[in-house]
Amino acid sequence: MADTAERWALAPAEDGGVEIAPLGPDGLPAGPVRREGDLGAAVRDRPEVTRWVWRSTAEVYPRLLATGVRVERCYDIEDAETLLLGHEGRLGEPRSAAAALGRLRGGPVPPDPPQRAAEPGAQSPLFEPQSVRLPLADLLEVYADQQRRHDATAHPDRMRLLTAAESAGMLVAAEMNAAGLPWRADVHRELLHELLGERYAGGGEPRRLAELADEVSAAFGRRVRPDLPADVVKAFAQAGIKVRSTRRWEIESLDHAAVKPLVEYKKLYRIWVAHGWSWLQDWVRDGRFRPEFLAGGTVTGRWVTNGGGGLQIPKVIRRAVVADPGWRLVVADADQMEPRVLAAISRDPGLMEVAGRESDLYQSVSERAFSGDREQAKLAVLGAVYGQTSGDGLKNLAALRRRFPKAVAYVDEAARAGEEGRLVRTWLGRTCPPAVRTGDDSVEEAGIPLSEDEGSGPASAEAQEWVPGYASSNSRARGRFARNFVVQGSAADWTLLLLAALRRTCAGMAAELVFFQHDEVIVHCPEAEAETVVAAIREAAELAGRLTFGETPVRFPFSTAVVECYADAK
Repeated sequence: MADTAERWALAPAEDGGVEIAPLGPDGLPAGPVRREGDLGAAVRDRPEVTRWVWRSTAEVYPRLLATGVRVERCYDIEDAETLLLGHEGRLGEPRSAAAALGRLRGGPVPPDPPQRAAEPGAQSPLFEPQSVRLPLADLLEVYADQQRRHDATAHPDRMRLLTAAESAGMLVAAEMNAAGLPWRADVHRELLHELLGERYAGGGEPRRLAELADEVSAAFGRRVRPDLPADVVKAFAQAGIKVRSTRRWEIESLDHAAVKPLVEYKKLYRIWVAHGWSWLQDWVRDGRFRPEFLAGGTVTGRWVTNGGGGLQIPKVIRRAVVADPGWRLVVADADQMEPRVLAAISRDPGLMEVAGRESDLYQSVSERAFSGDREQAKLAVLGAVYGQTSGDGLKNLAALRRRFPKAVAYVDEAARAGEEGRLVRTWLGRTCPPAVRTGDDSVEEAGIPLSEDEGSGPASAEAQEWVPGYASSNSRARGRFARNFVVQGSAADWTLLLLAALRRTCAGMAAELVFFQHDEVIVHCPEAEAETVVAAIREAAELAGRLTFGETPVRFPFSTAVVECYADAK
């Protein structure tokens, strides 16, 4: 095939060159493998290529972006391997291209290299340079096998769409890492001084924290370290008050003079440790905060960041997120995503009709099943998704089941499958891993990374609520996770297609995607493009809904705000 082929495969070489080859409609080479001297030039010289097939976006795309080369689409072989292993019930097996080749040929299967910890200011890919680079011919052998494995899935078209969407998400993540989130270091320093007071020499606690620590100690009548939970629990015990932890919800209701300064201390201490002066020095460069976004960092497909706490920016610190002069931040939040996704995947006629209205969804549900009590309706819907099936939750679920039987039955069946150790899938085919039975009949999850806060890996702390290992000490707990998984995972699949559509619209504009978490997107754009971006987000949400779930009456609206400062959007 001539150079006008729509799909090409490439494999970077050790010397900086690259092997490339055109692909035919069947995914097989349509011409000889060629060797070219420069990766950026090889891609730049072929603007007609609509999809590049490569081992890892993390290996290739940051290098291309650094030379000003942007690609429209890609197929990430190692990401596809992760999805396919999950679908086959083998999540946790090595997912590298070298491992896939070893399995395919019946030879040794090398373990995956460990994910590196994030380095402030570094833009190197997650698995480099430890990952094994394969010749292009070997990569294409893996790629051809993956096409056959896609065909063998229960819904090949959906699985292919998921793989394409996940690969698009990898491109978006790399571009967001390169763009960075606009950040005013001077505003951040002013905030820290306002909240924490002066810094003391030697790196000790700033003035306000030291003052609060003194107030806590005075209230207990002895020296207490408020940053040490065990010390605080012991101090309360000596005061005749039994507490199990120092979590805010547990201590706020206590009648003791130490409570108020302790709660304030904990809030400010978190800011000092997580987003203080050291964080600012490490993670903000040239007016940009660049956490390393990791697409598909959890089993549900939800994103995480590798270092920097990028998805946990406190509201008060968001005052430092300021658009460039003449530019704006378009901040968009998906409205009531969970029940809308549940309506789409369950095909419940009543819930789809409610989710297609212009009015508030929870209010519409309340008018059908809860005598107009919106708060009760919201608790019932979220209880069905998250598994609150006792006490008032059980009563609410019964009322919900009468009005929306197919929706409740859908998550009930997912929970049952989870409890029984069966595979549970999102609408497009992302798979919740099977449980591993241990000798004491507990249930563990295979191949699930923990968060950096747990000291077990680079994924950030927001992964905790999405990782089944955190809650799955028994089959019932796994059932609750599976109930949630089918909704949250399908929502993650939908957002990938939303990002892909929005990225395509913004490609011809100055606008740039700079932030994404779960149900929130931020686009940084010139003021003149802001309304166009708002419309693009709305259209991308509608398109993503059709692509993901087919033709349904369900709407996926966004609340958008055009602001100069991120904090003003809330």
